[in-house]
Amino acid sequence: MAVTILGNNSALPAFDRHPTAQIVTLDEHLFLVDCGEGTQMQMAKYKIRRSKIQHIFISHLHGDHYFGLIGLLTSMGLLGRELDLHLYAPADLLTIINLQLKVADTLLPYPLHFHPLETGVLVENDKFRVTAFATSHRIPCWGFRFDQVKAPRKVNPEKAIQHEVPAIFYDRLKWGEDYRTKTGALIPNEWVTDPAPAPHSYAYSADTCYNESLIEAVKGVDLLYHETTYLKDLAERAAKRFHCTTHEAATIASKAKVGRLLIGHFSSKYEKLQQFEDEAREVFENTQLALEGTTYRILK
Repeated sequence: MAVTILGNNSALPAFDRHPTAQIVTLDEHLFLVDCGEGTQMQMAKYKIRRSKIQHIFISHLHGDHYFGLIGLLTSMGLLGRELDLHLYAPADLLTIINLQLKVADTLLPYPLHFHPLETGVLVENDKFRVTAFATSHRIPCWGFRFDQVKAPRKVNPEKAIQHEVPAIFYDRLKWGEDYRTKTGALIPNEWVTDPAPAPHSYAYSADTCYNESLIEAVKGVDLLYHETTYLKDLAERAAKRFHCTTHEAATIASKAKVGRLLIGHFSSKYEKLQQFEDEAREVFENTQLALEGTTYRILK
């Protein structure tokens, strides 16, 4: 599991920082979370394979979180996409997308499935679960939690070779399958794999003012992304604009007992960012800046 930051700024692009967007990677799955202006350019820059994205999550309808979406959707069509795409977003976004496609006389060549956001489980299978939770912003806004339901086992190459298991079968070994040889002999999975690590988890809290109701939603995740639009001296301004400061984000991380905190959504009034990390670490030591182009791996 990993998170790649494509955009870490708030409303205005500034200082070569872009509006919010990030890619969550879980095994072979790629999830796009928010899609601010310039997202597809960032995806090209950091070599994100847009064809691998099957699920897009839009937290709310402030432009810095979705103005790049229609461009990405149409580009996918121009590139010949045929696979289904699932979009989870506030209900009003469907009207906006349909209008944009209508006035441009554009028909997407792939099935686009729109899922209006509501609190609770959005998608779940035997490998992952994504849930939505409400944040406290000026308009309806959601955060997303990604939980690995079942972590893959680790293939032991030496043992696999010893038992003549072909490499093409390794992916199936990861998910617990036994192997049967050409002669019919059964090779139990545990002979050639090591136990899976504990499942990983990640939460993206989206735009919000300080609200301790978020603690339960993100409790115990390995990695939490939380907005820190302002430094601690602007707590009053942050509250009026339904945003958070460094100390507030770090307090949520501490009370939720998360493993690590990523901070982003920086106001364009700040050119340098190191003070954000320094202040957050005063409250929660295991804090990092969410830097564009950086992939943060989620490890136990």
